[in-house]
This record gives sequence, structure tokens and C-alpha cells, in this order.
Amino acid sequence: MKLLLATATAALMALSIGSAFSADLAPLNSDTEKDRIDWSQVEAKFGAFPKLPEGTKAGAVSKTLTNEYWRSLGEGYTAFGAKVGVPVVYQAAQSEGDQLGQLTIAEGLVTQGYNVLLVSPQTDANLQPIMEQAKAANVPVVNVNDAVIPQAEHYVGNVQRDNGVRVAKWFIKNRPDGGKVAIVEGQAGVYAAVQRTDGFKSTITEAGKFEVVASVPGNWDRQTSYDAATNILQQHPDLIGFYANNDGMALGIVEAVKAAGLQDKVAVFGTDGISDAYASIRAGELTGTVDSFPVLTGEVALETALRLVAGQKLPRVVATPQALITKDNADRYSGAGARKALLEDAAAGQ
Repeated sequence: MKLLLATATAALMALSIGSAFSADLAPLNSDTEKDRIDWSQVEAKFGAFPKLPEGTKAGAVSKTLTNEYWRSLGEGYTAFGAKVGVPVVYQAAQSEGDQLGQLTIAEGLVTQGYNVLLVSPQTDANLQPIMEQAKAANVPVVNVNDAVIPQAEHYVGNVQRDNGVRVAKWFIKNRPDGGKVAIVEGQAGVYAAVQRTDGFKSTITEAGKFEVVASVPGNWDRQTSYDAATNILQQHPDLIGFYANNDGMALGIVEAVKAAGLQDKVAVFGTDGISDAYASIRAGELTGTVDSFPVLTGEVALETALRLVAGQKLPRVVATPQALITKDNADRYSGAGARKALLEDAAAGQ
């Protein structure tokens, strides 16, 4: 009963805060927002990193640390903080479904006097109540991948729809005869999951030779996705491929494909670029992933946040990079060479 009341209270708070902000700021669509800049252009447009107020410290809250993506994002925060002498406290909810727990962490960071807050919400709504609290405390908030708070003033992350589009284009190019494909989605209603799914589904359907025979929730969970893929393969043994909204789910799908003895016939793609995905790609199991480079994203996000603390007026969205990774190019985007490769891609407009 207490949980139901707390959930209802949070929902009412989010509704009232959304109304309060709506007069000043249009709801954010991070993929299409025109007030944006590419990560590679920030220094060229806004100059070298500015001097910060004495004692500046940053707080960050993420979805969960059980997922490597979010741990890597924290590594990016820590690395940039160490580079510029700003301490960073990085905390996360116990699981990707702990919405109230995440809100409590975020509220605590504001009250503890951090000068800026970076948030990666569980859903598009669960951290919306923090916006009013942070604004009253004069604490800038940066929404960092992948759920989107509609009234966020600043967002750092990649174009979510493009994740699915890139995978669909791989199938169109490499499976010219078409065939049946399936999608395993993330958490229902979360912006990133919706956009990634739509990008893949609409792009591959428009090609004319492909049929999306299933699009089912995997809830960011490896076991759930294994079970879902097993059922889909039983119903469609002639399937040619899967697209999963994250790599953990994709790796579960790979196991289901192997168990069905179809690894030579069914391509599997994920999203995020975690190390296990790279290892599976190099082993010839996972076909590919769309890497959104979480360490670099963390670095860019903290730089953006601290530029705000220094008084700079940045665009509402700072877009971070992504790349489709397969066995052919995995080495180019790995390790210390990744930033150089991504800057080359940005210069080439890729």
C-alpha cells in the first residue's frame, strides 16, 4: 500500500511540475530538438574549458550499476572530473525498475549541495519531480541518455532512433533477399526503447522485402530476452535476424539462437557497445552492436554540465556519437583509438 501511495504521489508531482515548466520550455524530443550541437564542435564554438568556481562538485545518478553501460558512463564522469579537478559522486538505483529509489538518490544529491546534477532516468517521468527542486536550489540538471525528461533544459546523448536505423540498413545491404526479422524491446514506454524500435521497424519495413514478425518486450533483461527469442524461433524457424534494444538482451538472444542450432542463419544485433558484446562479435557469435560509447558520453556530459556551472549558454542538446560495430571494424572503435575514429567520422559527416 505504501508503495502504491508513493507511486501515485510521484506521478502527481511529475504532472504538476510538468505544468509549471510547460510555459517556459517545450517538451524535449532529444532526437529532433533543433537547438543542438555535435559533441565534436563544443570546444570550437565555446572555447577552451572555462575556469570553475572554487569547490565545484558534481553529483550523478544512473539507472543501475548492474549493467556495464551505466558503469562505463560513470567511468567517463570520473575520468573527466579527475582531469579538471572536480570530485564526482556517482550513485544508482538497485535495479532498472527501482524508480522511487532512483528519485530518492537524486533528491539527496540536490540537498547535499552539489553544484550540478547529471541524471539518467529509469523512465521519462520518474525523475521529473527533481527538476523543480534543483531549479529552486539553482542546480543545473543534465539529462544523460536514454530516457528523456520532457522538461529537461539540457540533454547529452545520442540519437536514439538512429540506433535502430543503422541496424536496419545493415540488413537491407547484407540480406538483399529480405526475410523475417524480430525485435526485442527494452522497457515499455521508455523513450530510448520506443525510438530504437521505431527506427528499426520503419526503416526495414520501407525496404519492402522484410517482415517484422514479432516485437516483444525484453525489459532490458538477458533471461527474459532468451525466453522471448526461444519462443519466436519456435514459431518462425525461418527467421533471418533479431534486433535488441540493448546488448544484454542481444547476448541472451545469441544463446537462444545457438540452442536452436541456427547461429549460421540468424543475425543478431544489440545496442550499447559493452565489452561482452565486443567479445561476442570477435568470437563470431553476436553479429554486431550499435556502440554509443558510454565512457566518452560520460566525459562529454560532465564537460557540458561544468560549462553550465561556469555560466556558458549551451544548446539544449549535445549529441554524442554512435557507430555500427561488426567483426570488420571492431578494432577501429576499441580502446584509445575510438575517439580519433569518432572525430574522423564526425568530420566526414557520418
